[in-house]
Amino acid sequence: MEPAPLYRVAGGPPLPEGAAEWLVARSGRRLRTARFSPPGSARGSVVVSTGRTEPIEKYGEVIGELVARGFVVLAHDWAGQGLSARFGDDPLVCDVVGGCYALADDFRDVLAAHAVLPKPWFALAHSMGAALNLLVLAEGELRFAGAILSAPMIEFVVGPLPFWLIRGVVAAAGRVGDDTRLARGQVDPAELAFESNVCTHDRARHERVRTLYRAHPDLRVGEPTWRWLDFAVDLRERLVTPGAPERIACPVVAVAPGDDRIVSSEAIRRFVRRVPRGKVVDVAGAFHEILMETDELRARFWKAFDALAAETA
Repeated sequence: MEPAPLYRVAGGPPLPEGAAEWLVARSGRRLRTARFSPPGSARGSVVVSTGRTEPIEKYGEVIGELVARGFVVLAHDWAGQGLSARFGDDPLVCDVVGGCYALADDFRDVLAAHAVLPKPWFALAHSMGAALNLLVLAEGELRFAGAILSAPMIEFVVGPLPFWLIRGVVAAAGRVGDDTRLARGQVDPAELAFESNVCTHDRARHERVRTLYRAHPDLRVGEPTWRWLDFAVDLRERLVTPGAPERIACPVVAVAPGDDRIVSSEAIRRFVRRVPRGKVVDVAGAFHEILMETDELRARFWKAFDALAAETA
């Protein structure tokens, strides 16, 4: 693997010292990974998987908090976002080619390339990344001692519409037109005003991310295509299929925002009830991105993480 960029921006998310590398997956896609280590011996390792559109740098504060707890951190950019290979020519368009296994197989390649990470391993993932982690766990990944998941994307939401209707609309859109067209109007994340966002109540953290995107526009990703929505529907179907949640062997803690307008917290609860060692932590009043939320709301997530790490130890 060769060195890759890792951006530190004045006024952006804080990022501890670490090193990024390029990994060429079996798919041929070039992926960016980054490792961060605490001084001295490590308590274990945490693999950080971001949500849709999110680059490694956005999780700099989270990575620093994990390193301060004594963990080695491995973070990665999913294909289609960050500095990893994109699926099209327009970097703002959120797309995926090859369905959920395109990304799940890349994730397996990331883990294989870092097999020497200190044990025990923990998965920490958000939204889309959390759902992909669950898929890999359900299909037999046994190296994780536990997983803590922020708002896992079991079902995305579109206002009050039931998911069966959303699923039908997505399927119809794929049949009648070009599935690479945007499902809605484009929004530049560098220009999204705090007052319009439904991800965090914390203005300072919101502005840090906008500062990052303005300094490095190559990190930005905007709105999804119909093909991406079809990927998300297919991922949901594979997760809820009979037997899938029941096959997850490690403890899973899902942190569900109380005011999530992007994924369904009720779908999270239904799914986790089927996981043998599953637990849901509800965070009343939180928007979708709990780890980018106010200090008070974030503290609920870290309390759950520390409990999981202590229980496993």
